[in-house]
Amino acid sequence: MIKIYDTKAREKREFVPVNPGKVGMYVCGPTVYNYIHIGNARTFISFDTIRRYLMWRGFEVTFVQNVTDVDDKIITKAKEEGRSAKEVSEEYTAAFIEDMHAAGVLDPDIRPKATGEIDTMIALIEKLIEKDHAYVVDGDVYFSVRSYDAYGELSHRNIDEMESGHRALRSDGQGLEDRKHDPLDFALWKAAKPGEPSWTSPWGEGRPGWHIECSAMSEKYLHLPFDIHGGGADLAFPHHENERAQSEAACDCTFANYWMHGGMLQINSEKMSKSLGNFLLLRDILKETEPAVLRMLMLQTHYRSPLDFSNERLSEAQSALGRIQNFLQNAEWLCETASKVASGESFNTEAFNAAQATMQNDFVEAMDDDFNTADAISAIFELVKLANTTGALGAIFSFVSEANTLLSEVVLTTADAASLDSARQKVVELMGVLGIALTSEEQQEEGSEELLSFAMEAAGYTGSNSEEAIRALLDCRAAARKEKNFALADRVRDGLAELGYVIEDTPQGARVRRK
Repeated sequence: MIKIYDTKAREKREFVPVNPGKVGMYVCGPTVYNYIHIGNARTFISFDTIRRYLMWRGFEVTFVQNVTDVDDKIITKAKEEGRSAKEVSEEYTAAFIEDMHAAGVLDPDIRPKATGEIDTMIALIEKLIEKDHAYVVDGDVYFSVRSYDAYGELSHRNIDEMESGHRALRSDGQGLEDRKHDPLDFALWKAAKPGEPSWTSPWGEGRPGWHIECSAMSEKYLHLPFDIHGGGADLAFPHHENERAQSEAACDCTFANYWMHGGMLQINSEKMSKSLGNFLLLRDILKETEPAVLRMLMLQTHYRSPLDFSNERLSEAQSALGRIQNFLQNAEWLCETASKVASGESFNTEAFNAAQATMQNDFVEAMDDDFNTADAISAIFELVKLANTTGALGAIFSFVSEANTLLSEVVLTTADAASLDSARQKVVELMGVLGIALTSEEQQEEGSEELLSFAMEAAGYTGSNSEEAIRALLDCRAAARKEKNFALADRVRDGLAELGYVIEDTPQGARVRRK
């Protein structure tokens, strides 16, 4: 049974989709006036993981994510750079998609752009005016907040205390507050201004407000009510509060059944901001960090909790990922060499199979509990504490720790290979559910220039496959040792060590693993 923490209810609720076996999911996308920062990336990675898990659990997921390509920030950026708003939005939309692909985030099933859905927004605004939830002032259209009795329920705010509270509601930043019937009312449609993009509407030329965009697009593509509405915690108020108000006022029905919000990200325990000089773009991080490592870091903290991003945390994530990769390499090696072993002391297959089953059960239990990808994962680097690690990643780490112990210096027989290979595949599968690919064609087929160069120099290897290059080096070392050419054998060992590899001599022969 999957439970989801619902922001509105302030508790975990059993997940019951509108349509059995299907999930309608809407996650607010970017406003495309700049490259996305690492905080944005955290939100998108979190909901990508949630989507992947729901799919793995057998749900047919329809995932919708908008692109806000008309907005005050885009217009301001265009004016600063002497370009059109369309040019700015197209550039950064393409950059956003590129960055998401680089981070291993799946494309949404539907990615509507605000500028392509103007008619849908106008129709929704007309419905709100017809029901007396909105009014027109000189070409602007405002939503009457006090016409919707449930306003504030999502963000748990008292409407009577808001008037002197939230700046985003009290002011539109354009000195137009006096035209509102109430200071809390917000714009659904903005009258055209010179030099700004505009569209024809019943109220004259203009453009939509920000909040109406998501309401219109989510209703069009998912219908109401839909299952899950997600986004960063900073969107809960006023954006999601306003979305809910205008949508439910228009349809007289529930908008979204579950509201999910991801926690904020800090840099070295400080709020990320340009003024502090710690504003980090995703694409800059990915120039120096593997996507799998970044994702590992993100998932070590529950999606609702604050996440501290630092170089130290990245190093820890790299180490954690390395331990899993070492297990996979070890398991693959033992399976490959098992057929060569006529007999030997087998590992405890029964215990190993039990550990594998426990891993999957613990993984599912953790993910079913509000998608708990990790809980106290910082403890994974101490073997003593590994057994106490909880959460989905904790389940995998606990198994890997136990498996490595069981496999230590064991001679695997042919009969045991199937069990071990099954476990290896299960670890790859579960990490894949979290969006962390542990194998890729690129990694398997192409080696680094340094490795290939060394293999050609020392062993005469002329190909481009990393595994073949390492095998050639091991064969070269074996031949050198047989001929008592220890200088060459040591050269191969030391050269691989400089490249981050360790040679281990086992009963099945020499093998190489990453440090």
